[in-house]
Parts: sequence; C-alpha cells; structure tokens
Amino acid sequence: MKEQYSSILVEFFERMSSWEIGIVSDKDISLPQMHLLEVLGNHDSLRMKELSDKLGVTTGTLTVMVHRLVTKGYLIKEQDSHDKRSSFLKLTEKGKKEYDYHHHMHGHLIDEIVTAIGEEESKSFFNNLEKIQEIM
Repeated sequence: MKEQYSSILVEFFERMSSWEIGIVSDKDISLPQMHLLEVLGNHDSLRMKELSDKLGVTTGTLTVMVHRLVTKGYLIKEQDSHDKRSSFLKLTEKGKKEYDYHHHMHGHLIDEIVTAIGEEESKSFFNNLEKIQEIM
C-alpha cells in the first residue's frame, strides 16, 4: 500500500511541477521566484523573515531571490519606519501583473479539479491538502 501511495505522490508532484513550469516557461523568472510573488501577492507586504518562513527557505536563499526580483522590477523593499534595520517587501505593478496571471491560472486548475471530481469531492480534497500541509 505504501509503495502505491508513494508512486501516486511522486507522480502528482511531477505533474504539478510540470504544470507550474509550463506557466512560467515564457517568463523571465523561475518557478521559485513566481512562488515568492504568489506568497507576497496574498499579503500586502511581508518582512524577509516572514516570507522565508512561508516559503520554507533560509533568509540567505531568500536574499538572493529578492535581489534578483528587485533588479528585474517585480519587488520593492520599503524600510520599516519603526525599525530602520528592517524592511518590507512589496510587489511592484509588474509584480502584481505576474501575480494576477499566475493566480488566474491557479483558478483555471481549480475549475478543472472541481469539474473532474465534483464539488463535494473537491471540498474534501482541499480540506485534506490543508491537513497534510499542517504535518509537513
């Protein structure tokens, strides 16, 4: 049973990754960078530490990604008025445009899932995904 589940998980991950890579293949940003935009798009702004926690990466890794996205015009860093040592990351208009596109594509995928397995099964599927995220 575990071998079958493992095979299903691996195939699901590979197909999801391929789908995501297909969305960014004609962009000038990588999939991890797009995920960073996606997380920031779901929030008004975040500090580096908050963003690294949400992405599950070190602040060192995040620093490199942020620098590249700032250079490409997707992000801005705004200094915290209360703590000069800290800054907030925010999407620029260019970043918001990419976030909107990627978010829209996720909406299409959700529609396909609901169509394929039905409304009730979809609720159960996404509820179970949330539970799985909690243990990871």
